Amino acid sequence: MFKSAEGSTERLLQLCTGYFLLYVVTGLVVKAFTGAPHTPMGTPPMNDIAFLAYNTLGANLTCLIPAVVLGWWRMKSIRPARICGVEVPSEIFYIIPSGICTAIVIPTTTLMYTLPISVMVAMVIMRASVIVIGRVVDGIQIAQGILQKRIYWEENAAVVFAVLAACIELFGPHTGGFAFLHNQAALVIFTSYISSYAIRIYIMNYYKNTRPRGAPLDNKAFFAVEQIAASVAMVLISLAVFFSPRLFPAWGGVRQIAAFVGAIRTPSPGWFWASFSGLAFGLVAFFSVFIFMFKGRTATFTGLINRLTSLVAGTAATLLGHWLFASRLPSLQNWVSLGFVLVAVFFLSRAERRRAQELKLAREI
Repeated sequence: MFKSAEGSTERLLQLCTGYFLLYVVTGLVVKAFTGAPHTPMGTPPMNDIAFLAYNTLGANLTCLIPAVVLGWWRMKSIRPARICGVEVPSEIFYIIPSGICTAIVIPTTTLMYTLPISVMVAMVIMRASVIVIGRVVDGIQIAQGILQKRIYWEENAAVVFAVLAACIELFGPHTGGFAFLHNQAALVIFTSYISSYAIRIYIMNYYKNTRPRGAPLDNKAFFAVEQIAASVAMVLISLAVFFSPRLFPAWGGVRQIAAFVGAIRTPSPGWFWASFSGLAFGLVAFFSVFIFMFKGRTATFTGLINRLTSLVAGTAATLLGHWLFASRLPSLQNWVSLGFVLVAVFFLSRAERRRAQELKLAREI
């Protein structure tokens, strides 16, 4: 994909650049289809659940088709297992649960953006929480003897400033009268998102940190198996939601379920383009996984660089959203939280220089 060396700082910057650009687009299309007076096709705005269904379909196909057609799912296992006489990679037994968690992360991410808050606020809340999870995962895996690297003080400092950014958004005043911690729907979405991500980050780093020295780190195979499992899980979840009113008639009165069923039975005008807009979100997944599993880095570092890149993208999306769709500009509170994010980026750049030097001396890159 890139001409730079695997595990190099240059490769990391390339991944972050692609991730940033695609996340700006992802944040904008949500507001374009659900928050603007008219969608890009001139049709009325969609309700959030209908857009979620169509956008997720497009994103899922964007990930699934290359993973299957290009044969990425063929994994080279370091510990093959036999099931009914057939040899299979033992890694799939924990990658499949990661895929199920992905099936929860994908729709809850989109739902977070449909809340009456700016793209920037949604990103700060989600990303800073994942940063904390990355540091916790490193601590657990160091205690387990899985991770052999130490955490630099610069990485810990970056975590502190990222948490401060999240606290400003969670506990500060919210424009438009929306208080995140007092909104039940927001808390359910966020809890589902963060608990699923915690399991997924642990599994990704378990896979990366348990490769023997010299063994290939086949991130494409991990991505493919995870996406196949996520696709199956999302289809089953969608079928369960679609048929649930027949089994439990009272559920037909739940707004989210009624909107989802309606979006399938009577597609909204512009549903095809809403599905096509999922292309950006699907491409984001490639960059996200490859950053999280970047060679030679800790979960603290990759979680920070991944999440902070999208936080800066959220700022860009918010500014562009104001220009394109007349949405709210970032408040003073938003700019202060972004300032803490930029301080965290400064500490990350120092940590990356140290880590790159360490890996070169160890001949890992």
